[in-house]
Amino acid sequence: MGVKYGGAFLVVVVVVVVATTLTLDVVSANKEWSTVAGNWNKRPHPNGTEAAPKKFTVGGDQNWRFGFNYTSWAINNAPFFLNDTLVFKYDPPNDTTFPHSVYLLPDYRSFQNCDLRRARKIGDLSAGGGDGFEFVLKRWQPYYFACGEHDGIHCKDGLMKFTIWPLIRWFY
Repeated sequence: MGVKYGGAFLVVVVVVVVATTLTLDVVSANKEWSTVAGNWNKRPHPNGTEAAPKKFTVGGDQNWRFGFNYTSWAINNAPFFLNDTLVFKYDPPNDTTFPHSVYLLPDYRSFQNCDLRRARKIGDLSAGGGDGFEFVLKRWQPYYFACGEHDGIHCKDGLMKFTIWPLIRWFY
């Protein structure tokens, strides 16, 4: 009977020693382990700076135009944070360019169907000229953007739509 419990005790001791050793290996590999959990909301950024809001030109050097995949652009430029600014640039209407506008759609269903009936126009045909116009991501919510020209054709067939849900900027 003593041998039976002695073997079980030995197994427990070995498991505890192995678990402790592995834990110490992980802790020593991550030098900031002791402060990571406690500084998410109280201490300054480790390098002494805090990340400031950024400006993103929608579409990069392609700007806001027909035929560019803005969903891919949003994925490749993510993450976006609260108070980041989106800059929409597009040529004002003329004989050689398509006219564009920017709408903020109210929900995902409207976004999927390019349904502009309840959308809010945030940039008219001439707003994107020159330096463009800016839209600040002020709320923690999904934002659905689309071009509303030609009865939603630019949105449906021209890929001129994208969605962003900004993250809360802790210390990124």
